[in-house]
This record gives sequence, C-alpha cells and structure tokens, in this order.
Amino acid sequence: MRAFLEESIEKIQSEYSDISKLIIVLPSKRAGGFLKNYLRKQTSTPFFAPQIISIEEFIQELANLKIISSEELLLKCYKAYSSITEIENKETFENFTAWATTLLNDFNEIDRYLIDPKSFFSYLSSIKTLEKWGAEKEQTPLIDDFLKFWNHIHLIYDNLNHELLSEGIGYQGMVYRKASEDIEHYLHNKGNLTHIFIGFNALNKAEEHIIQELLEVGNSQIFWDIDAYFYNDPEHSSSIFIRNYLQHWKYYDTQSTPTFSEIYQRPKTIQIVEAQNNIQQAKYLGALLESLSEETLDETAIVLADESLLMPVLYSLPSNVKSANITMGAPLESFNIVHFFNTLFKLQLKKGSYYYSNVAALLNHPFSDILLKSAKHILSEMNRLNISHISAKKIKSLAPEEEKGILELLFDPWNQQSTQALQSCLKLIELAQIEELSSQAEKIALRKLEGLFLKIQTLIERNDYLKELVSFQSLFAQLIAQDSLDFEGDAYDGLQIMGVLETRVLDFKNVIFLSVNEGFLPAGRSNASYITSDLKKQFELPFYTEKDAIYAYHFYRLLQRAENITLLYNGQGKGLSASEKSRFIMQIEVDNLKQHQISHKSLSASFEARESGPREIEKS
Repeated sequence: MRAFLEESIEKIQSEYSDISKLIIVLPSKRAGGFLKNYLRKQTSTPFFAPQIISIEEFIQELANLKIISSEELLLKCYKAYSSITEIENKETFENFTAWATTLLNDFNEIDRYLIDPKSFFSYLSSIKTLEKWGAEKEQTPLIDDFLKFWNHIHLIYDNLNHELLSEGIGYQGMVYRKASEDIEHYLHNKGNLTHIFIGFNALNKAEEHIIQELLEVGNSQIFWDIDAYFYNDPEHSSSIFIRNYLQHWKYYDTQSTPTFSEIYQRPKTIQIVEAQNNIQQAKYLGALLESLSEETLDETAIVLADESLLMPVLYSLPSNVKSANITMGAPLESFNIVHFFNTLFKLQLKKGSYYYSNVAALLNHPFSDILLKSAKHILSEMNRLNISHISAKKIKSLAPEEEKGILELLFDPWNQQSTQALQSCLKLIELAQIEELSSQAEKIALRKLEGLFLKIQTLIERNDYLKELVSFQSLFAQLIAQDSLDFEGDAYDGLQIMGVLETRVLDFKNVIFLSVNEGFLPAGRSNASYITSDLKKQFELPFYTEKDAIYAYHFYRLLQRAENITLLYNGQGKGLSASEKSRFIMQIEVDNLKQHQISHKSLSASFEARESGPREIEKS
C-alpha cells in the first residue's frame, strides 16, 4: 500500500528541483509529522527540508495573531460582556458560563465563513424578538431583559474583537477572518514563494479565499485526495466539497481536472461486526488484535467514532501490543480524582452544616480511602448516632487526632472563597501524590489536575469576579469538560489509536472502525447553537447535511487504500439503548463491489474475550 502522502512527496520531488523553498500546508500538525517521516525515508542523502506547517499555523502567520486558549477566551468574553452599559441586569460569571460557550462557537462560525457581523446580528436579534413575542402575550421585565440582550449582542462581539486584537491574539474564527483580510499583504511579501496544499476537503470561506488567492498567482498547487469512484458519482456525499471547488473555482478555468486514483475498487476484505454494546466491541477488538502479528500491528489503525471508548479499548489491548501511538486524550472528567473534587465542591457550596448525603458521597469515594483511613468509621458513627446534618467540628471529633489535618482540608468551611478552596485542593493533591494510586493514568491525571488548579489560581489573581467559590467551581467545570490526558507519542510506527479527525490525510493497510453507528458516523444534528436553521441557510453557514458529508469523506477516504477493514457497530437495542447501524455501512452493503469480500458477524450476548485489566504499554 502506498499512502497518499508518499505519493505527494514523490510528485513534489519530481516537479521541484529545490524543495527547500516550498511551503507545504496540511490539515493538521499530525499529518505534517507523517509527511516529514515519509520524506526522511525517501531521501538517503542530506537535504534542506521544505517548510511543513498545519493550516492553523499558516493562518496565524498570515493574520499575525495567536489563537487564544479556551479559558482565556471565556474570561475575555465576560469582560467584554460586563463592559456593555446598555445591558443593565448582567449575569454573574457562573450564569454567564452556561450560555457563553455556545455564543463563542457561533462567533467562531460566522467569522470562519466571513459573514458580515452587523447584518447577521441584526437578523438574529429580529428572530429572537419574534420567538419571544410568539411565545408570550405580554412583555414582562424578564422578556424585556432578554430582548435587550439580543439587541446588544453585536456589542459583545465588537468589544471582544477589539480587546483581543489590541493584544495580538484571537479565537480561531477571528484569526481566520483577519488572515483572509490580510492575504493581499501576504502576497505582496511572499507571493513569489510556492505553496502546496495537501489533503484538504471541507474548507470554510476564509480558507477558500486564501487558497484561491494563492493559486491565482500561478506558482502554487493543491493536491486533492479522493478516489475516482466517489468523485464520478454526483450523488455521493463524500465528494460534494471537492467537486464544488473544481467546478466553481476560477483557478480551474485554466487548469485541467486532476486525475484521481482508482484504488477503492481494488480487492479488499471487509468484515462487518454487530456487537451488543460498547464493552463487547472493545473485547472483540482485543481478541482480534491478539491474532495479529507485530508486522501487521505496525500497519493497523484503530479508529474510534465514539471517543469515549478510549479507556475500554486501552483496557482491552492484548499483551502482544508492545507499543501504541494514541492520538487522542482521555477526557479528564472521566477520572476518579476529578469526580472526587466535584463531590467536594458540591459539599462546600452548601452553607452551614453539611447534609449526611453529601458527606457520605465524599467519604465513600475511592479517593477518600487513599487519603483518610477513618472514612468508613466516621460514616458508621454518623449512622449509629442517626445524624442527618453535621458540622465540620463534629466530623473531626469522630476521627483520630492524626487525621484531623486532612479532615480540616475537606470539611472546614471555605467561606465561599476561591483562595481558600485552592489552598485546600492543592494541599490535598500534594498529600495524594505521596500515596500509592491504583494506576499510572490516575497519577498523570493528578498531576494534570494540579496544573489546572495552578492555572485557575493565576486567573483568579487577575479577575476579582472569580474570587467567589461558585465562580471558581463554574470555571473548574468548564476547564475540566474541555481538557484531557494527552497520550500522543512521537513515533509513526506501531499500532495507531485515533479519532476520526486524526485520520485526515493518513492511510493504513488495516483499519478497524469502532462505533460505526448513526449518531457517531455521521454525528447527526447538534443543537449547540443560537443560530436558527433558517438563518444558517440565508447566510450559507454549514448545515447538518454538510457536516454529515464531512464524516462521509473521512470514512470513505480512509477505506480507499486499506486492504483489510473491520467495521464494528452496536446492534439494534431497545428504548434508551436503541442504536442504528451507520448509513455508511449500509452503502457498502448496497454497492457490494465484486472486488470487495464482505462478511458479516453478529456477536452473541455470551461472547467473552480474555480477562483484561489496566496495564502499562510503551508510549511510542
């Protein structure tokens, strides 16, 4: 199997005598790493490499702006919101966080698609007004506040952009818009350089404008990766973006249509496996990997359409998997230590004495057993004395003297103050690091959490409104939801475990897809936006159908060059557990190409693989 990136390198080397002067732009940093690896393998003599960067790095260079972190953006947005005098009854920070992330995502979208913000927000405000007047017969003070907010939403956008621009930073969409606006300046300075764009598919309007402007100069190229089988089918969703570019870009008025590969119809073995649930998928994967040789594992990718399967998959890896390169992170909120602190916050947010249920939830937590030997004894005494509410002083009286220091950290009131909470949390982490934790992953999570608390400490010092415990807890929840433990390694050999987006531009001989179900492949509709469907259509923002087409492209592109494919999905359940086989599998079954050897397997409820548990593998 020859990967698309290998083919691209060969083409570049055949067309350019001095590749060191090229700027090669790819969809991701990971793809850039693979390209460099292929380049090293194909060149035996020393050479000067081209500049290889991701599209996000390239856009930041064009805009001369750095993309801000999500937590800094949230705080900058609150500052912009708080400065608007026209909005009288402002939300507290904790209430603000409940809707701000969605609003920021919408800002991101309209900027990436170069929508005029003034007209857009005017339409959005009108729609929100109509929605409220349609639902309510008379205008109450609450409705009045609601309408004032939407009438002034453009001020949040303007204030935020002005603040960020003055500091040389921006959120992703803002940086994309600025790069698109500044492309003429970039061409004036670097238009003589050759830019090669490799492996792109669904471009936003800013990317389209930038790439077309560079192509128009006449010394740059773009390499598309799509099989002729898909491109030549006008009804196939995986090809709608590339077909549109080739039909409508001015560049192709003078350029011939590229010749696309014809490899999808080559012989492949495709096994379609119906599992009962996620755990059974992971167990079957483990049994399958156990049967593979080391050489085969080196050419294998496991793709998780549902990234929550990462930990079950890691637990199911057999002993013959000596190393694995994991390109995604395990959600930080899935670790026991995070649940422990969430439980502690819930207890401390209650003023006065503590409810028995909150104390029991904390002391019954596995992490409490590590810190506190008397946890079960305290609960036993509370039950014996039939205590429903209890003070910190009473809790400490039920424990031995040597453990009162830890009990003070847990139960002495934080007085609704962030600084006191931080001191206690950091001290608890310090004590926990001395103890023996159950797994290496938990130890890493603990260190990650310590770094997160220190980051919050810095943010609290800069922002007075974060000094209340409830604001601290809201920020903590936001950061935890967005963070993960990064397992990514540097090697490009060995078993690869990745999410769908990480597969961009990469190819593998053997591909194992998990959770090939509707709702994951494709992901389906999402309501996390204030932009109505009608407004999206009017301003040509991507709809769920376009997002489905993006998943179709990633799925079928990865199958193009693969020779051995396993597609696992959860079968039809009942009620809340109901699941549906992906339309992508059904399309393969309907096409039923004669070169494809398709087999089906249904795992019975009694299917069992070897017993598995946490183990350490070498991080490649």
